[in-house]
Amino acid sequence: MENFLAKESLSGTFLFGAALIAMVWANSFLAGAYFDLWNIHISLGIGSHAIDMSLGHWINDGLMALFFLLIGLEIKREMMVGELSSLRQAAFPVVAAIGGVTLPAIFYILINLQQGGQMSGFAIPMATDIAFVLGFLLILGSRVPLSLKIFITSIAVVDDLVAIAVIAIFYTGSIDFASLGYAAIVIAALVVMNRTGIKKLLPYLMLGIVLWFFVQASGIHATIAGVALALTIPVRSRISGSQFLNVCSVELADFKQEEDNRESILLTSRQQDALEEVQDAYDAVQNPLVRLEHQLHPFSAFIVMPIFALANAGVQISGVEFSILQPVTLGIIVGLVFGKPLGIIGFTYLASRFGWVKKPDTLSWKHIIGAGLLCGVGFTMSIFITNLAFEDAAMISLAKLAIVACSLLMGIIGVLYLRRACKESN
Repeated sequence: MENFLAKESLSGTFLFGAALIAMVWANSFLAGAYFDLWNIHISLGIGSHAIDMSLGHWINDGLMALFFLLIGLEIKREMMVGELSSLRQAAFPVVAAIGGVTLPAIFYILINLQQGGQMSGFAIPMATDIAFVLGFLLILGSRVPLSLKIFITSIAVVDDLVAIAVIAIFYTGSIDFASLGYAAIVIAALVVMNRTGIKKLLPYLMLGIVLWFFVQASGIHATIAGVALALTIPVRSRISGSQFLNVCSVELADFKQEEDNRESILLTSRQQDALEEVQDAYDAVQNPLVRLEHQLHPFSAFIVMPIFALANAGVQISGVEFSILQPVTLGIIVGLVFGKPLGIIGFTYLASRFGWVKKPDTLSWKHIIGAGLLCGVGFTMSIFITNLAFEDAAMISLAKLAIVACSLLMGIIGVLYLRRACKESN
């Protein structure tokens, strides 16, 4: 878990750097090149079955499917063996997450309902960017308890689960039922592979590519294919821990016997065979889900997400009439700045007060307040939902500016508050 948190923290700095480059690039004399780059069209397919999209859409629909695959793997792991694996453990962060997605959406809807705004953006302030949040926490170093990082991560996992459901339900256009049927057949094949004990990852990934094409063609957002694939990845390893130890014991004994008689500087063929057997056993004892998550996480954190930020965070400030009182921007600002922290703090406090959940002993209410403030950092998922919610370019730019401004504001406020809170607790 600490390794995961460290990577996410470092990823946040990459994400911030990519977003900063995008903003500077989009407002420089090279702005034309920036926007032209993402509008380059690329066609992929076989024969008449091809998908033609701009580079920006390939990033948002294709590359981000890997990000959603990772999210799906994290959700499945957390629900099976992590913080969300038992009702007692999950109750507190789940209540916090429910408050953190409900109140921002309500605030956004109320503001846009009264002022005749765009209701389709209600899900924008619901999200939390865990990489950015942990990146901000990196500033505080060891003063932040591990339990707080795990708590915020658990909230973000539930946030992502809600976001996936919202995307599937509310941001799906017209459905091509033939393609959807083919996608269902591929998912059924993945489930059968899981049930029959196929543990190799390659067959799942190959079918996952096929699934992505069918989901993309169906009208459902293609990133949902990543989540569906994640849910079919096996959890159980091919061999048990005791079998792994037995293999290592036998092979290392042979290795030692050869080593005692070895005269050459090179390993003997038997030693090479022993190492290969240990390597095979090492691969077999690992859980396929955890192995894929560990392999995918650095790629997603340091390549996929920064590229997404580079492609989507660039907004020409001079060309946008930014108004805080505009319904969409006001809804996003109120949702992230007030709705997110009030939802997390209020729901957990009331649930604890009525005895429905128990606050972990390792967390103080000051920690919960700090977590609520930091969860107002929406960035990646908020921008992703913005692209789905609106078609008007000016509206998208307004929403992105509000998201970037709120994310920076809440990150700074959260860090300053936790810095003082952690100093007082120490």
